[in-house]
Amino acid sequence: MSDQENGLQEDPQWLELKLPRLLYTDTVQGLHATIQSEWDSLRRSACQTAAGRALWKHVIHDPFADLLAGETYLKSFHEKIKNDRLKNARETSGVILAVRTLWFDSKIEAALSSFNGEGQVVLLGAGMDARAYRLSCLKESDVFEVDFPEVLEVKTTLLKAATETIDEHLHPRITAKSLNRVAADIRNNDWLEKLQISGFVPEKNTVWVLEGILYYLSHSHAMQVLSVIADKCALARTMLLADFMNKPSTTLSNSIFHFYSDWPDHLLPSLGFSHVKLSQLGDPDAHFGLMNDPLNLFNKLRSLPRSVQTHPDDGTPCCRLYLVEASGLPSQSNQ
Repeated sequence: MSDQENGLQEDPQWLELKLPRLLYTDTVQGLHATIQSEWDSLRRSACQTAAGRALWKHVIHDPFADLLAGETYLKSFHEKIKNDRLKNARETSGVILAVRTLWFDSKIEAALSSFNGEGQVVLLGAGMDARAYRLSCLKESDVFEVDFPEVLEVKTTLLKAATETIDEHLHPRITAKSLNRVAADIRNNDWLEKLQISGFVPEKNTVWVLEGILYYLSHSHAMQVLSVIADKCALARTMLLADFMNKPSTTLSNSIFHFYSDWPDHLLPSLGFSHVKLSQLGDPDAHFGLMNDPLNLFNKLRSLPRSVQTHPDDGTPCCRLYLVEASGLPSQSNQ
């Protein structure tokens, strides 16, 4: 099987990991030591996501992903990719994350284009996301990053460390119109109030980005968050971008994952969204040239009805990740 089928570039140099010198400064090493010793698995998942983006840099251009991921997660993720490559695996570690990132990037750009470029973008559970620094489509948009206070504090300090480096390519420059960091736990009832105190205007067109976050929540917390966003459809043009796991996916990781929906395209209209489009990995808008092997896991799953929960060939769980865009307009909500 070729590298292109695997989602790898022709000469990706996967076998050697080159880390930037900035990772070895005392400040950065100390911050990542704190992450390792004090953060729980939910918070640390932000660094794992950044590591995936860093190691798929041939398709994701995120200049700060290495810095935000840290040495430990970069080395761990690199080892998985190297092993997959040596085994000629059909699904290379990180390919899901790469496709997911590119899908969200493309949908954010399309949504803002439909808003004529202006709007608000809210990243719930923003983690180590650097979109406000790398997406040019945000130049007319106010961006809000919502996450735990300690996550945002470490992220801010890491990016500040980059401003002190002599490498001009690593100097953080915000591409968004503005960037507002909102310290809040979306499992609590006060996150929307904190968001509004930070400058969020409910009556302005908004893109809500929930990437890699819903399935970490309990069912009640996830439904509460989705309902709060759905309520905004009555006030302004609202676009929700989110990924949903199906039930079999939540059974594989020692109860790290909780919330699931086998039919998010039925769930979201019941909350008040008027248009919902669902994609699976490997679909035309969730492909990006990384899913060419017809026998990889994701393409095999796409050929089965979504109601099938165990694979008829080998009895393995049909673990699906749904990429969902849902929108609403005030006029539609009031009919």
